[in-house]
Amino acid sequence: MRLGYNTNGWAHHDPFDAIDLIAELGYRSVAITLDYGPLNPFAADWPSNLQRLRRKLKERQLRSVIETGARYLLDPRRKHQPTLLAVDDGGQTQRIDFLLRSLRAAAELESDCVSLWSGTPADKDQADDEQLLERLASGLQPLLREAESLGTPIGFEPEPGMFIDSMSRFQRLLQWIDSPQLKLTLDLGHLYCQGEVPIADYISRWSSRIVNVHIEDMRAGVHEHLMFGEGEMEFPPIIAALGEANYHGGVHVELSRHSHLAPTAAAQSFAFLHPLVKPYAIG
Repeated sequence: MRLGYNTNGWAHHDPFDAIDLIAELGYRSVAITLDYGPLNPFAADWPSNLQRLRRKLKERQLRSVIETGARYLLDPRRKHQPTLLAVDDGGQTQRIDFLLRSLRAAAELESDCVSLWSGTPADKDQADDEQLLERLASGLQPLLREAESLGTPIGFEPEPGMFIDSMSRFQRLLQWIDSPQLKLTLDLGHLYCQGEVPIADYISRWSSRIVNVHIEDMRAGVHEHLMFGEGEMEFPPIIAALGEANYHGGVHVELSRHSHLAPTAAAQSFAFLHPLVKPYAIG
């Protein structure tokens, strides 16, 4: 496995400077959250910035994943909207366009995957679970076709508070749509806060599908990403389970609300995690 860090935890830095600092600290992977500024896939200068990003990753010998959780990129008034759960005239097409751009960027960067989630239905949307599953499956279909064409998998992330919020809900989604390109982004803190424990058991069960891992500390019942040591999680058995599962991808620290102290947070996270990951490290 490769220890990595998400650029969403460097919101006050130029992302290219952030990548340099992430590499200098010793991380071997970076989760690149597409967002405003140089990482905006809708901007006129995106093609040149994408090539610059490709060169930067090669220069720093970093693996990568593409993350698509920017909060207000598609709608400046509504966090994370529109989503794949929207009806076509409500913005599903806009979300699909963004995710297709993300897949093409990932292919250009030779990233391990594109990570995405279901989102939530828009306010006042009265659709039931069956209708929402149908919309989500419909929205995923063109993405999975593109993923297969490009050879770039999708890492679907169950996210607390969203429609697909747990592994049991993810299992239900797989009954509606499945594909060799539909992999799993496993957020370890999400498992813990929702009582999906022991985490090692979930890693073992889903090992063949895991393509991306998020890591942070967390407390039971509270979806708040915490600095390591501030929550309740026990990390040695979790990292050991990833090692025993022969997981070779990135384990990406996700501390987006620690951007105001990003260099310190990233350094402390590396000091905490590196001794645990080192016996299983590759690359």
